[in-house]
Amino acid sequence: MKVLFATSEAAPFVKTGGLGDVAGSLPATLREKGVDARVILPLYNCIPQEYKDKMKYIDHIYIDMAWRKQYAGVFSLEHNGSLYYFVDNKFYFNGDKPYDYIHLDCEKFIFFSKAVLSLLPTLDFRPDVINCNDWQTGPIPVFLDTFQDNPFYRGIKTVMTIHNLKFQGRWDFKKIKDAMGISDYYFTPDKLEFYRDANLLKGGMVYANKISTVSSTYAGEITTEEYGEGLHNLLNARRDDLVGIVNGISYDDWNPQTDKLIYENYTAKTVHKKKAANKAKLQEELGLPVDPNKMMVGIVSRLTDQKGFDLVAYKIEELCAGGLQVVVLGTGDEKYENLFRHYAWKYPDRFSAQIYFSNEMSHKIYAACDAFLMPSRFEPCGLSQLISLRYGTVPIVRETGGLKDTVVPYNEYTGEGTGFSFANYSADEMMNIIWYAMNIYYDRKDEWNNIIDNGMSVDYSWNVSADRYIDLYKNITGIYEELKPAENKAAPKKPAAKKAAPKKTDFAVSLQADADKAADRAAENAKEPTIMKIENPFGEEEKTVKKPAAKKTAAKKPAEKSTAAKKTTAKKTSAPKKSVKSDKE
Repeated sequence: MKVLFATSEAAPFVKTGGLGDVAGSLPATLREKGVDARVILPLYNCIPQEYKDKMKYIDHIYIDMAWRKQYAGVFSLEHNGSLYYFVDNKFYFNGDKPYDYIHLDCEKFIFFSKAVLSLLPTLDFRPDVINCNDWQTGPIPVFLDTFQDNPFYRGIKTVMTIHNLKFQGRWDFKKIKDAMGISDYYFTPDKLEFYRDANLLKGGMVYANKISTVSSTYAGEITTEEYGEGLHNLLNARRDDLVGIVNGISYDDWNPQTDKLIYENYTAKTVHKKKAANKAKLQEELGLPVDPNKMMVGIVSRLTDQKGFDLVAYKIEELCAGGLQVVVLGTGDEKYENLFRHYAWKYPDRFSAQIYFSNEMSHKIYAACDAFLMPSRFEPCGLSQLISLRYGTVPIVRETGGLKDTVVPYNEYTGEGTGFSFANYSADEMMNIIWYAMNIYYDRKDEWNNIIDNGMSVDYSWNVSADRYIDLYKNITGIYEELKPAENKAAPKKPAAKKAAPKKTDFAVSLQADADKAADRAAENAKEPTIMKIENPFGEEEKTVKKPAAKKTAAKKPAEKSTAAKKTTAKKTSAPKKSVKSDKE
């Protein structure tokens, strides 16, 4: 089975949130389980040079974007056994960060989505499934529907994964229509139109074969008006195609036994002793009174209303009143940044505000703190509570989304449970559960240690979640053969791709392959790939491209002025355009 994971970010190349973690870990786990999973993302200027230096140029095409053509190059990189593709375009991806203002981002990711599909024939890789992620790749299922005249694209299935329904890629109707360059048929209230705007995520949800989100509870929540962000009716209509699969975490990256960023390593057997040592060293580093017996509560988060910091603000005096040390790490809304700075100044012995983000400091907080606070208004999945469980730090959460699915409330009568939770979005309920946790920490230490042991024994690696994604892919493709671990496959080598930069001469590619997906898959896989010769209409040196075996292999002469969607052609003399303005402009 072949899966292409289309994403706007992927760790370690570029990451701004949980999507980057998912895109960096899930495809690798799928590959370990026998799925030929590859990742495609933009080649941002902000990707570290150490990775760019290792990338290999594959090919380039030109794509119609409204009234102009845009260069789209593709590079590959093997990293930790996985193959990544990077879409290159300096006009769209030359900024110092992956995201900008919505009016810039919408056109940028419309281009990226179109490029993903248009570049597929150059990759020697025809996926059975394209897994799209969030609104940035929402146009892919829509464009795929417009590509059905080309036999190469027939039979490719799509999954639209929603990581946070709040962000939808909603922008001016006419401008999105102009940028996408597709028929008026797609811009109606039952498709992309959304309250007189156009909505890219909605388009992906309408045209994808299946919709997934990142926890079972969140999948149910978003079908309600309260959490549905205006799309609850559509999600209810597609309820049978909606599935919730909780995220996992990389147990290689988050392992207290081998973590090089924490003060002292530990295991489930040594956690009770070593956590106190980590706490003492963190207290010393942050200027808090060194007291390993003082209960320390950690917060590593974006400081926004969604994360429940209005509840924290309402009860912050009580949090600082006694019995606790609170450590905050993160950035976000100015009102919360200033609030936490003020209380760090007011109570320097009880409150520490680190208003920045540091991966190293986050590891130290997870390892040192006794409890971890996440009072989110809504939380599609959440990764912090999974990391805290892994590090023996007891989560205190609100019962919403993935927090409800992954944190089992402590039951003092049975001894079961991995943390503490409260149901209603209420500052009083939050404070009551914190007092309850403090009571167990200080007065019933054996019970507290039992909660730690319960949490560290739960498996929230990607193994279980990857199996559920595989079941989802099998369901929509009908491919049920036994999966075997895939070999690390090098990037396709092509004679013309030995250069560091694309040629300035024109060439034409006929997108003809896999005309009938249902035809003898086993026989097709057994054949050696054929070498398809592509004639250069301008009489220059022939270029060869590896193509999968198909019933018909004859290259067709391209029609004039064909779009990238059906036949990828390059201009005769034009080199890739360089952006005169950055994305910020």
